[in-house]
Amino acid sequence: MERQIIFKRINGILDDLSRLQSALYAMNMTDIQRYLENYETLAMDAVLRGERITCRLRHLLYATTSIKKAEYMQSAAQIHGTSIEENDGIVEITFPSLMPKRKQWQSSEFLIDPLYFALSDYADRHTPEKFRECVVCFVNIYCKDLPSRRVRDYDNMELKQALDVIATFFMTDDGGRYCDTYNTTGFDETDSTRIFIMEKKRFPEWLLSRQQRAFEISDF
Repeated sequence: MERQIIFKRINGILDDLSRLQSALYAMNMTDIQRYLENYETLAMDAVLRGERITCRLRHLLYATTSIKKAEYMQSAAQIHGTSIEENDGIVEITFPSLMPKRKQWQSSEFLIDPLYFALSDYADRHTPEKFRECVVCFVNIYCKDLPSRRVRDYDNMELKQALDVIATFFMTDDGGRYCDTYNTTGFDETDSTRIFIMEKKRFPEWLLSRQQRAFEISDF
């Protein structure tokens, strides 16, 4: 890649960093109790700008070095804290953030790419059996110390991309004939998303155990 193009891209990232710093300063000066709406606007701008910076840095890395995307993404998945576990026939996938709102493609790229490579690495090491008929449960966890008005409608989340990636490794078909989806909201120490995949016959028992937790809000 020509030096002039690299220079232009790096300057664009530096500009985004400057804008991110300004947003963070503004967040730090805003009274969250009195001006919650303003704080949320600033916070959303800062988060999306941070993810944009990360995605632009990734693209610069791929274009200007010999480091392959798969090599980097395995490290990114570890940094994100993405984990995949299988217990008693139920697969649990966890990553430490909420799914982005619809049409925020950079947020989707920020999360979905590391998720794909984490699942690919897991499949290489464990060769999981794919579910033919299953239920996929999305548990959206919000930090309990932040305002509850942060909780979003389920149709505002970009779950389809995550489901498409998961289906590649754990399902024979993610069509409505074979796959049911379920959403629930909970509260914990930090934001996260937990995804459970199970045979349909296991779902009633799993659901009962979740409904006994008063801090969850469910929706089919």
